[in-house]
Amino acid sequence: MAQRPPLPPFTEETARQKVQAAEDAWNTRDPERIAGAYTEDSVWRNRGEFITGRAEIIAFLRRKWSRELDYGLRKDLWSFGGHRIAVRFQYECHDAAGQWYRSYGNELWEFDDDGYMRRREASINDVPIDESERRIFGARPQAEQGQSFPLG
Repeated sequence: MAQRPPLPPFTEETARQKVQAAEDAWNTRDPERIAGAYTEDSVWRNRGEFITGRAEIIAFLRRKWSRELDYGLRKDLWSFGGHRIAVRFQYECHDAAGQWYRSYGNELWEFDDDGYMRRREASINDVPIDESERRIFGARPQAEQGQSFPLG
């Protein structure tokens, strides 16, 4: 298997690169592309769902984006050390009825030596918002990469 840089152990610079790469990939909403960043046997906890392996990751992401429409995500490096990175994130989407949500979460990531994520644990809370309250519109513009976002 080819390496997927940047590789652990992470520095602040390489951790930020890994976080931005993950944000960019998730904003494509391409399950196969996203799953390629994880080990074949990667394990996830996403909210109350437990997922193992790339096939389950792909199926999960397809279900997710069949419900979470016009999804846009922002990730922010929280902490890092060795093979691990902690991230806080926010994303916005709407359901089929047109109700918008902002979802707030934290992720714990662990990588193998080749730079593939072997473990992902995500805790997420959803808050209904009015469309007028939106602040995430698709992928982050280049000029805003690396900038933090408001808590509320």
